[in-house]
Amino acid sequence: MIERLDADGLTSAADDLAALLRDVTDTGSSVGFLAPLAEAEAKAWWLDLRPGVSDGSVLLWAARHEGRVVGTVQLRPSRMPNGTHRAELAKLMVHTSARGQGLGRKLLQTAEDAARAEGLRLLILDTEEDSPAEPLYRSAGWTESGRIPDYAADPTGTLRPTVYFYRRL
Repeated sequence: MIERLDADGLTSAADDLAALLRDVTDTGSSVGFLAPLAEAEAKAWWLDLRPGVSDGSVLLWAARHEGRVVGTVQLRPSRMPNGTHRAELAKLMVHTSARGQGLGRKLLQTAEDAARAEGLRLLILDTEEDSPAEPLYRSAGWTESGRIPDYAADPTGTLRPTVYFYRRL
């Protein structure tokens, strides 16, 4: 089941979300953190999103299996006056125990459907080059717009390139 989380839902799910973030980071996914990721750091990062979730600058969904959060995705609508038609898709994550079942695609579709319902017409994202997410985005109709070398450190601290994608809705 995929559900949109409000600020209270985020708070209630913070432990599960922290466990998810730790799982994907500690198993090599480049989502902004270095491994090993401490539980307190992971939970604090999620709780720091509460104001954005409350004011609508972060739209957050969680996928649950047997009551536990096993996936998540965010939309971050542009707040600039000339960019209200677009949003960034961020932090599409699936727990290693839930991979290979189409959950990433379902989360992506959920975010795209919500973006359409919000009147957004353009989505952007970036992902680490050669990551498992790169073929997902291509197969879902996203268009590569460029690559940047040495963009961010992966969980081991090694600088890696990123690939930017966009999708017109």
